[in-house]
Amino acid sequence: MRLEEFVKRFAEEFDETPVEQFQSSTDFKSLEEWGSLTALSIIAMVDEEFDKRVTGTDIRNSKTIEDLYNLVISK
Repeated sequence: MRLEEFVKRFAEEFDETPVEQFQSSTDFKSLEEWGSLTALSIIAMVDEEFDKRVTGTDIRNSKTIEDLYNLVISK
């Protein structure tokens, strides 16, 4: 999966944040809708789409969507 597709899938986990707000450089934890349930949704999406596991620590250590993407593809 390419970065652009990852950003799109990532954005789909948010119900109220406009898709236009999501770029590879988006600091996702600064989004108003970000919270623990969204984090769990992202973890589940990565597991389903990539068959890879990310942890809460992985998410805490990522600042942007691209940071998380790079972590996922490196696993």
